Amino acid sequence: MSFLDHLEELRWRIIKCLASIILLGLVSLLFSETILNLLTHPVVNLPHPPKIIFLSPTGMFVVRIWLALACGVVLGLPVIFYQVWAFVAPGLLARERKYIGGLTLFSTLFFLLGAAFSYFIIVPYGLRFLLGLRTPQIEPQLDVGKYIGFVSRIILAFGAVFQLPIFSLFLTKIGIISPHFLRQKRRYALVLIFVLAAFLTPPDAFTQVAMAFPLIFLYELSILVSVLVSKREAR
Repeated sequence: MSFLDHLEELRWRIIKCLASIILLGLVSLLFSETILNLLTHPVVNLPHPPKIIFLSPTGMFVVRIWLALACGVVLGLPVIFYQVWAFVAPGLLARERKYIGGLTLFSTLFFLLGAAFSYFIIVPYGLRFLLGLRTPQIEPQLDVGKYIGFVSRIILAFGAVFQLPIFSLFLTKIGIISPHFLRQKRRYALVLIFVLAAFLTPPDAFTQVAMAFPLIFLYELSILVSVLVSKREAR
């Protein structure tokens, strides 16, 4: 394929991704109240839950639209991951292309695993720590827009970083990285992990550290995945 053909293919794959996000987002808009209740569950079930408010007449409308788009992205993950992997498929060997379906499945599962980890562990403990900084004279009230933005960014960020073992598997299979390379670059990876955690999470130390440690674990898991793939390829 020529460069222009690659650009045309990329354009159509992006259009398909956007179409799936918009379509599923419109469907999600019908269930926005249920989704909103789900995302506010960690904070309303705290021992001393703060009052959740919105500060402008359009506040709840904007929140519902944002939730619909975010849910469109999550529900459209199989389509998005398939389009990503299918775009790189022409550069693979014939025997490597058969893994596209598996990569799509595991990419989606690992994203959901990261999202679940953040929702059930990181968000509740993070809120308990951050809101526990209140004083008798200063009580928290949360703007629903900022709260939903805070929670959704954490969930999407954790879902994204849980892709690390999948990319390790893929890059090892096509020979770009190796277990030796990953071990050799471990010290640089640790620095990059803390920088990435600071960039992806809200500006508080708790969530940054809370993301950094799972990332370190995922990096070590990526090394293990690379070792297993290398051994299998060597047979």
